[in-house]
Amino acid sequence: MTDYAKGLEGVIANESALSNVEGAEGRLSYLGYSIDDLVANCSYEEVVFLLHKGRLPKQAELDALNQRLRGDRALPQGVLDFLKSAPKDACPMDVLRTGVSMLALYDDRVAIGEPDLEKVEEIGLSLVAKTPVIVAAFHRFRQGLELPPVRADLSEAAHFLYLITGETPSETATRTLDVAYILHADHGMNASTFSARVTVATLSDMYSAVTSAIGTLQGPLHGGANEGVIHMLQEIGDLDQVDAWVEGKLARKEKIMGIGHRVYKVLDPRAPHLRKLAIQLTEELGEPKWIQMSERIAAIMHERKGLNANVDFYSATVYYSLDIPTDLFTPIFAIARTSGWTAQVLEQLRDSRLYRPLTLYTGPKELMPVPPIEAR
Repeated sequence: MTDYAKGLEGVIANESALSNVEGAEGRLSYLGYSIDDLVANCSYEEVVFLLHKGRLPKQAELDALNQRLRGDRALPQGVLDFLKSAPKDACPMDVLRTGVSMLALYDDRVAIGEPDLEKVEEIGLSLVAKTPVIVAAFHRFRQGLELPPVRADLSEAAHFLYLITGETPSETATRTLDVAYILHADHGMNASTFSARVTVATLSDMYSAVTSAIGTLQGPLHGGANEGVIHMLQEIGDLDQVDAWVEGKLARKEKIMGIGHRVYKVLDPRAPHLRKLAIQLTEELGEPKWIQMSERIAAIMHERKGLNANVDFYSATVYYSLDIPTDLFTPIFAIARTSGWTAQVLEQLRDSRLYRPLTLYTGPKELMPVPPIEAR
């Protein structure tokens, strides 16, 4: 074997109907529906149904899904106790990973081996409902606050914002986060989705698969990038410092967060939606500095390097404008992507094969004798 694809780039490992990432054209669709049309016409909950059932819901079906999700938000007391006892300076992604794993201890539907797909789907929807509550609960507890009572009259996006602030959010804030959830719901065979599918292909359980995915998403080359964008903007400080800062980065050949994408060779189709929301939010708040800085960085990088801003570049400003703490940016990504991860797990289980790629061995070609320890 002399040829191989490092990082499995370009290798087709499975087939999926869930999302189509067309990198050269800059298009993204879920089950044949353009992300643009879904953002314009659907709620996040409708996208959850689409990913899990393979079609858009009728009104009665959407109502039933909303009832299921809203009725499945309460966390087991043991998980709440853990969230209260976790170090207040712990990374929220570490807490989320552990909290999701702990949920399996309190769920008698969990089984290793040949799956009952109906029960696996139930667990998947339960995770969609509970993941945001885990994130919000830890955020409240680390501030010495109690978690507001879980409500059943709010959408997924509105309920998360309510939990972290204790107040019912505005329609603008709710719609903004709802759009972000839709845009992040699924994205082909990205690293975290791949890890979820590899895990469940062993006939492990849904909780193990999503725990694997969360651990993968945490890396700065995947979901952690949006936190890096805000840190970058804060480091630059002001609009008149942007040009010199970017020139310095380019001269040192250093990476600029939120610019470029592994798959998209043109504009990330999710970016314009979040750019529009970022502009609206910063105008309403009277604090346009962050989006102005972002726009200048994007313009320079497109002019100098032919690179475009990606979804992380603008999602950072959106979340920051919603007054969401920076270290919750990646957990929000995980909240949205849980719908895609769980749908991908279900798809994997319907026609599963154990993943077992080959390795190009680069060690010694000839076997060597083991010398006695005193001669080593």
